[in-house]
Amino acid sequence: MCAVWTGTGPSLTAMTSPDMTSPDDRTDPDGRTDPDGQQPALAALSEEITTCRACPRLVTWREQVARDRRAAYSDQEYWGRPVPGFGDPRARVMIVGLAPAAHGANRTGRVFTGDRSGDWLFAALHRTGFANQATSVAADDGLELSDAYVTAAVRCAPPDNRPSTDERDRCLPYLARELDLLPWRVVIALGGFAWDAVLRHTGWSPRKPRFSHGAEVALPEGGVLLGSYHVSQQNTFTGRLTEEMLDAVFLAAAERVG
Repeated sequence: MCAVWTGTGPSLTAMTSPDMTSPDDRTDPDGRTDPDGQQPALAALSEEITTCRACPRLVTWREQVARDRRAAYSDQEYWGRPVPGFGDPRARVMIVGLAPAAHGANRTGRVFTGDRSGDWLFAALHRTGFANQATSVAADDGLELSDAYVTAAVRCAPPDNRPSTDERDRCLPYLARELDLLPWRVVIALGGFAWDAVLRHTGWSPRKPRFSHGAEVALPEGGVLLGSYHVSQQNTFTGRLTEEMLDAVFLAAAERVG
């Protein structure tokens, strides 16, 4: 389905989050990790994601943006390919966004990194104990997540931040495999698009629960889905989403995983 992209960009190795929990503290009931607590299957999936060319419209757009750079970043090399998830490979809290930003993750190569949406997200994760720092500006900036993993429903930057339903469905197997590999107990959907993507993976029927900020649904396969307004500037600048509202969702997730 996917061919290898031969362009250049930041090293994928730079996007791997260090393991913040000692090996002695980690359990391995499913036999999915090696003795150091890393997941080779998750790393292999990330490599596979970065070479995907399944959606022609998205491939054209992400690579065009990487060539025609924004003036503020004209001296920087853009990632310009699909963006894998990022975080603790033993995370019990999984955060799902919409898609990479054209001049954010499509530039830096790490999800929610290098734009104001990421500033909001990682500041909240820092305040609630899931991140070691409040900023996320580059793939090698030292950011580490503890018990949290951040990903997206679609892995390529879409024009106007609007992926099609076909593009979502072609990307859904990547999210499904991350959900299978991570020992999550709570999934936080940032926005209705991510909410629907997670519910599609679970095979929810006949009627999907409606998205709203603070919504909570017990998933058929176990665990809980929590809803939060997306950390887009459209929501944060207008006050539709406040820091207190976002923190409340992450604190609720922390409570549920103990």
